[in-house]
Amino acid sequence: MARLSRAVSAGGVAIGGGARVSVQSMTNTRTADVETTAAQIASLEEAGCEIVRLAVLDEADARAIRSLKARARVPLVADIHFDYRLALLSLESGVDKLRINPGNIGAEARVRRVADAARERNVPIRIGVNSGSLEKELLARYGAPTPEALVESALAHAQLLEKAGYADGIVLSAKSSSVCGTVEAYRLLASRCDYPLHLGVTEAGGGETAVIKSAAGIGALLLEGIGDTIRVSLTGDPVREAEAGVALLRALGLRREGVEVISCPGCGRCHEIAAQEALAERVRREFAHAKRPLKVAVMGCVVNGPGEAREADVGIAFGKGNAVLFENGEQGASGALPGIAEELIARVRAKLGEDD
Repeated sequence: MARLSRAVSAGGVAIGGGARVSVQSMTNTRTADVETTAAQIASLEEAGCEIVRLAVLDEADARAIRSLKARARVPLVADIHFDYRLALLSLESGVDKLRINPGNIGAEARVRRVADAARERNVPIRIGVNSGSLEKELLARYGAPTPEALVESALAHAQLLEKAGYADGIVLSAKSSSVCGTVEAYRLLASRCDYPLHLGVTEAGGGETAVIKSAAGIGALLLEGIGDTIRVSLTGDPVREAEAGVALLRALGLRREGVEVISCPGCGRCHEIAAQEALAERVRREFAHAKRPLKVAVMGCVVNGPGEAREADVGIAFGKGNAVLFENGEQGASGALPGIAEELIARVRAKLGEDD
């Protein structure tokens, strides 16, 4: 059973309150470089990202938000540390959401000014706690960035906003570079509050292992009904984060949009392993950004192939030098390679409404 959290809205994207889980990422450009940042935001949008965070290091970054907002189709989040004035300026520039830790932006009066300005504009605030930036006193008391320490930090920051009269727009995150630590921290948070939760495994890395770590941590929590929005944190091009996030939600059955490719791993029963692998990769690549739900099976042999292909919207089962097509559960055309593979691509295009 899914955890029911408070409902928050960031620029029209619902977070919590039973809304579907949204995918986030963060630009790695200088925010004040409007052209470069706008181009990266557009690439993230195309990859399925629904909320984009921007680093705001100075006034130039904060002022650039207005121009970026005019060109973006997704909500923008200002990531603020230490200087409350940058949060205020970002709000004036029309940002859709803030990411701050109230405890590091100064005295109570400064927290209240940010809280008042955000409340007036109906802008939510995410409190982001990471194992790498935990308060010194908590580290000293717990001896390490334990799940309990992360949760105590997050709830203490939330109390600062509550004390400032801001309660309805709070979102929490408590990320660790440890998968098990992350999962335990969010379980504790989920049991102790009803704020919406933003999930992620922080500093996961950049390669395949990083994707696996994120999928393990985020996926475990989502399967327990915990989590309202996610970021798959990867070193490098943030577009990969968005693509991985969308793929994760599809794998968990939380998204139906896009082409799902079913393909076998290949074994000694397969006569056309190279052709099957190439076709499966081609389908993934060519239809990576399709929005219409479609299941495509690219199977390598006669054992599991016909059954999986029959269950897909469009499928192909390879034989020796040839293959059989299936569509909507019915066996259709058959023929030699590579012609029959091209016929599969054509049928997928037709299903997606992308006929040449």
